[in-house]
Amino acid sequence: MKLLTYAINKKELTGVLNREGTFVYPLSAAGMEYRTMKEVIREIGPSELELLDHISGLPPYEVSNAAPLEDIKIMAPIPVPDQDIICLGINYLAHAEESARFKKEAFSKPDQAVYFSKRVNRATDPGDGIPSHKELTSQLDYEAELAVILKKDAKDVALEDVEDYIFGYTIMNDVSAREVQTAHRQWYFGKSLDGFTPLGPWIVTADSVEFPPKLKIQSWVNGELRQDSNTDQFIHGIAEVVSELSRGMTLKAGTIIATGTPAGVGMGFDPPRFLKPGDVVECMIEGIGTLKNPVVE
Repeated sequence: MKLLTYAINKKELTGVLNREGTFVYPLSAAGMEYRTMKEVIREIGPSELELLDHISGLPPYEVSNAAPLEDIKIMAPIPVPDQDIICLGINYLAHAEESARFKKEAFSKPDQAVYFSKRVNRATDPGDGIPSHKELTSQLDYEAELAVILKKDAKDVALEDVEDYIFGYTIMNDVSAREVQTAHRQWYFGKSLDGFTPLGPWIVTADSVEFPPKLKIQSWVNGELRQDSNTDQFIHGIAEVVSELSRGMTLKAGTIIATGTPAGVGMGFDPPRFLKPGDVVECMIEGIGTLKNPVVE
């Protein structure tokens, strides 16, 4: 099942995509008055999710205020996250190798997960522009990532229990300014500029995806395939990451964890192939969909 945040007639709503992927049904059609996706994540119960799944299979004429997909604006599913996004660095082996080459460092497989955070004042909606920030960077890069969303507070979670804490999955493009990232010897600033977090197009609920996810992940730039891998190639899996992080801190409901990117980013080419205004980046994950954004001045 696919849940989304969308705008129609200047109103921001939460909805469910019908099974054909052609209409969106507002959650209010099921008698649910959740105002934001964050409320949905924290408060929705199993019986309500079952009802939404049922409604998603109905024809549009049986659902109040059903709207054709082309008549709405799809927004980032969580437009304003409550906290910074937790990110994994170099979590695919081939990307770890290309990152070491770019930084002219000796390569070694990371024994421990590499964590950093990404500040998000507001997530970038599907279709909206990624600002080039040309005053700060000439090394604008893309990273297709599977993002995991937690449905309840997680503290001291055992490996075998992690699946019970997952609400669903979406796509994130971890846009990066490489020379800013390198110059400051940490990743926070170079990955947190305004507009650097395209997110969406919706959340696929956890019950729709095998755990752990084994999903094809790809990216294209101007129609050219750049990244092509599978989430079964994680160095550090979702269960390991959530369990480890929850041992030392409470992960709140609605926490977004971005699981890293595979090889094929711009800095991995020789010479590097960074983004410029006018380029169009598409990030695709099997079973979820495609997140598409242009680069703008």
